[in-house]
Amino acid sequence: MSAATETLVPFDEAISRYDPVMGLEIHIELNTATKMFCGCPTEFGAEPNTQVCPVCLALPGALPVVNAKAVESAIRMGLALNCSIAEWCRFARKNYFYPDMPKNFQTSQYDEPIAFDGHVDVEVDGETYRIEIERAHMEEDTGKALHVGGSTGRIHGADFSLVDYNRAGIPLIEIVTRTIEVPAEKAPAVARAYVSYVRDLIGGLGVSDVRMDQGSLRADVNLSLKPKGSDVLGTRSETKNVNSFRSVERAVRYEISRHAGILDAGGKVVQETRHFQEDSGTTLPGREKSDADDYRYFPEPDLAPVSPSREWVEQLRSTLPEPPAVRRARLQADWGFSDLDMRDTIGAGALDLIVETVEAGTTPQAAKKWWLGEMARRANESGQDIDALGITPQQVAEIQALIDAGRINDKLARSVFDGVIAGEGTAEEVVVSRKLEVVSDDGALGAAVDRAIEGDPDAAQKVRDGNLGVAGALIGAVMKEMRGQADAGRVRELILEKLTS
Repeated sequence: MSAATETLVPFDEAISRYDPVMGLEIHIELNTATKMFCGCPTEFGAEPNTQVCPVCLALPGALPVVNAKAVESAIRMGLALNCSIAEWCRFARKNYFYPDMPKNFQTSQYDEPIAFDGHVDVEVDGETYRIEIERAHMEEDTGKALHVGGSTGRIHGADFSLVDYNRAGIPLIEIVTRTIEVPAEKAPAVARAYVSYVRDLIGGLGVSDVRMDQGSLRADVNLSLKPKGSDVLGTRSETKNVNSFRSVERAVRYEISRHAGILDAGGKVVQETRHFQEDSGTTLPGREKSDADDYRYFPEPDLAPVSPSREWVEQLRSTLPEPPAVRRARLQADWGFSDLDMRDTIGAGALDLIVETVEAGTTPQAAKKWWLGEMARRANESGQDIDALGITPQQVAEIQALIDAGRINDKLARSVFDGVIAGEGTAEEVVVSRKLEVVSDDGALGAAVDRAIEGDPDAAQKVRDGNLGVAGALIGAVMKEMRGQADAGRVRELILEKLTS
């Protein structure tokens, strides 16, 4: 059934009768130099099938070897997630067929993960919600199927498919939550906040670049509904590989509405994978979802168990950066932000962007002004996450530096942002090419002031009589004539010199 033919129940109506139950799985590609079980490089964007070898292509007789750096990164991630670290764990074979998996099984961990029983706390609208982590386990990534032809890039309607195995075997950590039950109206926002929190947490560890746009962080959203007051869990769906915070939130909202529509009509939800559609905010069916028994897990015979010593674990614990809550409190104090300022910053996913903008030489207040104002507006209008707009903290800092130097003002800066985002060059180059620099020449400003006074004699007389607040009308006339490129402070000085001296 296509999204267009599905009956949807409005979100508010759905949560009045049903409670959502979520489970989130986050897959994080590690930034190790080589793959999980072989020496192939992991550089993103290489020509297809140039970073492969007999091991990651599963050729007969090729034997894997565990990447020690990947194990170290997995332990540090587990510790950051407040998990216990296994004294002994091993890999297993997860058996299923898909063209982008050359072995026809995935080397993963099943009932013996390296990290387990953790938790994180996320904040939404001033309330804190604890998300319990069931496990964080090591595995290898699959290859990538490219479906050629058709209009969607999906396998349905494609003329043929190609497979790039460069990604096959890249070290992957999968973080799996326990069931998440929060107030129904908060579920989409909590899901988004959790994925954002994990992205910031793992990024701080330096074990992954956590680029959702490049697939190094991907989220799967498991969701089911249960009638209000019932303890019986419904059948779940799993929306795969959602690649932005905004899309995580939208996927939860859509699946709640879709499930409610099926249940209201007396139907049964199919346990299946779903594909999120960025353009429409809907999901489409993938394949019926298997249970663990269907994967026929068994211990990987070609790999020795992993048994990290307690001394090594504690040594790695000492390398962890400050916890996110402590870091946020420190930054809030350093920046002089109010609780509301910090809540808005976190909610917009702008914390690290502001940190990097401040590090590039801008004041915290100026960085907040642009990221929570202009950039947040653009993100909302374009339906993007704020970090996907095509502007970097360094570029924001460069534009603010032009303001601080008096060469542009806030209004002109918005045009500079337009040019930088459009790829017209650096902030300096955009100012020059678009002729955006503030006019501070007294000759040009004085002539414009004379015309404004002549055009509004009533306002001019009121200023002469001591009503200086009316000068704003004359300043506005000058700014309009000069297309916002006048130095407003100097314009005011000239008006008062001409009318009150």
